[in-house]
Amino acid sequence: MDFAEFPPVSPPDATAAAAARSRQDSLTKPPGSLGRLEELSVWAAACQGRCPPKQFDRVRVVVFAGDHGVTRERVSAYPVEVTAQMAANIDHGGAAINALATAAGAGVRVVDMAIDAEAGDFSAYKVRRGSGDISAEDALTAEETVAAVEAGRRIADGEVDAGADLLIPGDMGIGNTTVAATLIAALTGAEPVEAVGHGTGIDDAGWARKTAAVRDALFRARAVSDPLGLLRCCGGADLAALAGFCAQAAIRRTPVLLDGLASTAAALVAERLAPGARAWWQAGHRSPEPAHALACAALGLEPILDLRMRLGEGTGAAVALPVLRAAVASLASMSTFAEAGVSGPAPEAHG
Repeated sequence: MDFAEFPPVSPPDATAAAAARSRQDSLTKPPGSLGRLEELSVWAAACQGRCPPKQFDRVRVVVFAGDHGVTRERVSAYPVEVTAQMAANIDHGGAAINALATAAGAGVRVVDMAIDAEAGDFSAYKVRRGSGDISAEDALTAEETVAAVEAGRRIADGEVDAGADLLIPGDMGIGNTTVAATLIAALTGAEPVEAVGHGTGIDDAGWARKTAAVRDALFRARAVSDPLGLLRCCGGADLAALAGFCAQAAIRRTPVLLDGLASTAAALVAERLAPGARAWWQAGHRSPEPAHALACAALGLEPILDLRMRLGEGTGAAVALPVLRAAVASLASMSTFAEAGVSGPAPEAHG
C-alpha cells in the first residue's frame, strides 16, 4: 500500500478567535475571571469558525485496541488476553469509558487494530494479530504501518462525515504504555528513566524490565527519523492508527480532545505527519505517567484536568468534556454588559 501524504493543515479561524476574545471582554464579569474556560472558549470558536461557538452535541470516542509483543518482557501487571476481553467489554458497553462517556453525552466505539485474538465484529480494520516486540524487532512492516495510519484516517473521515463535531481518541492494549513511552522518548530525546512510569501498576522490578525494554527499543530507533519509520520500528498498529486519526481530524478541521499517554504519544507522531495539527487539539487531562508530561510539553498543550487518572480508553478526556462544554456555554450564553444593562469597569480601573 502506498502512503498518501497528508495535505497541509489549515489553522483554526483567527478572525473567529479574535471575535471570541472581544466578546469575552464584553461579558458580565471581570475580564479573565473565568480563567482557562475563556481560553478554551476562544479555541472552540476558532475551530468552528464562528463566534459565539455552538455547543458540541455529537462527540465521538474511538478506542483503538491492539496487543504488543513487548509484553513478553513482563512489562505489564496484566496478561495479554485482557486486551481482547476489555475490547469486548467496551463493545458491550461495560467499561469505564462507556460509563464516563454516557455521563458526558458522548458516543463510544472500539476498533481492533492488532488484538492477538479473534475479537469480533469490530475488527474490520485489523492489520495483524499483535505487533512485534519493539525491544528486539520492528513492531510492524512498512506495509502494515501504512495500512494502520490509513485506517485511522478513514475512521476519522467516517466519524466527521457522520456529523461528529469533536473527537476523542482512546486506547486499549496491554503493553501500550511501554510503546508510548518509547515513541515519546524517541521524539523528545528523553532518557528511558525519565519517560517510563508504572503503567497499570507494576512493581519496581517490573519498572526496571520496562525501562530496559524501552532502552533497547530506543537503541534500535536511533537511525530512524521519519514518523512512519518510528511507528514501524517502535510503535504498533493501534498507535499508528491513532496517529492517522489525530492528523486527519485536523485536516478535516475537527477539534480533538486528547486523553492520556497513548493518545498523546500518537499525537506527537501525528504532528510530524501533519505539521500544525496540534492547533486543533486540547489535552483533556494530565496522566501521572512521566512521558505524558513530556509529550504535552513538546506539543505546547496544557492539560485541562489533573485527577491522577491513568486508565486510558479515553476516560480522562471524557471527564474533561463537560469542562469544555462549560467553556462554550460561558461564551455563547452569557449576556454582555450592554445587553444586561450592567455597568462595565470604571474608567479609572484602566488608568
